[in-house]
Amino acid sequence: MAMVEKSRQQRNAEIRSEIQKMFGSVPSWVEEIPDSALEGFWTTMRDLQLAETAIPNKYKELIGLGVSGATRCKYCTLFHTEAAKLFGATDEEIREAAMMAAHTMAASTFVNAMQTDYEQFRKETLDAIAYVKKQMPQQTQQPAPGSRAHA
Repeated sequence: MAMVEKSRQQRNAEIRSEIQKMFGSVPSWVEEIPDSALEGFWTTMRDLQLAETAIPNKYKELIGLGVSGATRCKYCTLFHTEAAKLFGATDEEIREAAMMAAHTMAASTFVNAMQTDYEQFRKETLDAIAYVKKQMPQQTQQPAPGSRAHA
């Protein structure tokens, strides 16, 4: 057990050094993350949120902004707003992302409160998407590689 703890402490020191190099300091709230959780948290932040992935960073931060608005987290709202700007988001895009989150929350609240039948909702949604696709010019109808109905 002592060996595992020493190894974890060494790894966490390396992680803090990596964070220091990336951000210029290790934020105090990161220091509060339990040692057992730091590596998983940082790996996800570094390799998913901050890395170049299938979703451009600007869009990931706009998604983060929408979620943070929905969860009412002022810390995440600040972080994702500033990160979105860093990655090129305009004030108008930030406003639109926030409004899209609000609209989604409103619609979600309504269909859940009304206990809308999920299978009917799913069928109507997929039927509407299929109809709209038929109306679109052929070149814009191409699905993304590997795309499918998820729900």
